[in-house]
Amino acid sequence: MFRRLSNSWELTKASAQVLSADKELLIFPLISALGLVLVSAGFLAPMVLVADEQGDRLQGPLGLLVTFAFYVVAYFVIFFCNSALVGAALIRLRGGDPTLADGFRIAGGKVGVIFAYAVVAATVGMVLRAIQQRAGLLGRIVSGLFGMAWTLATFLVVPVLVNENLGPLDAVKRSTELLKKTWGEQVVGNFGVSAVITLAVFALTFTFVPLIFLTASSQQPALIAGAVGGYVVSLLALALVGSTLSGIYTAALYRYASEGQMGEGFSPEMVKEAFRPK
Repeated sequence: MFRRLSNSWELTKASAQVLSADKELLIFPLISALGLVLVSAGFLAPMVLVADEQGDRLQGPLGLLVTFAFYVVAYFVIFFCNSALVGAALIRLRGGDPTLADGFRIAGGKVGVIFAYAVVAATVGMVLRAIQQRAGLLGRIVSGLFGMAWTLATFLVVPVLVNENLGPLDAVKRSTELLKKTWGEQVVGNFGVSAVITLAVFALTFTFVPLIFLTASSQQPALIAGAVGGYVVSLLALALVGSTLSGIYTAALYRYASEGQMGEGFSPEMVKEAFRPK
């Protein structure tokens, strides 16, 4: 476990080195987050209209249609911005100097296939949601296992869509093939950037929660607001950095799997440890 955590730290540092050279990469997940807020706000009214009397479940064919449309649009926003991030990161990993325009140009050139993949991902999400809701405990177990398998199989889909002329289903196959060819037939995700970000979240929580309780005891609204606001802002900043580092990490793994090369800061040893045998 400690070896995997150490490797995760090295991968995070290598990704951070790329981010340090191109801080504008942070803009892509920021736009993605703002886009998701707008999408959620836009779908709020239709979802309320088609909810049941308890307001906790969408009903009938119209409800399913609204939910599916929300999934498609939300996934499209996420995948489009991720494609821009990964495209720019690949330019840096190959020795170039990317700009925001480069990332959006790359994603814009793939807008059709990105939308098609959003439809595929939304369909999978709807199926998993239906299994989870209608099959009880067994359904939750099945959907959880299938969800993990889908996440692993599609781990490299975004860089594949960005870098290769493939449709969404072929991109999923290509992602799976790259994982099998590079890391073996039976693999599971190892600790990565997410492990380091999770530890950072715990560190922030242990720092701010006592501070919030301390300021609450002072009964001074300004101090309480400052402590709570500092905690929220720190979490949002960490989420933004974490999303950016994850995109860079994915781009580096794709380059290693498809080209046998990494990029500045990455070594073959750390990349080989990205996945482990089941």
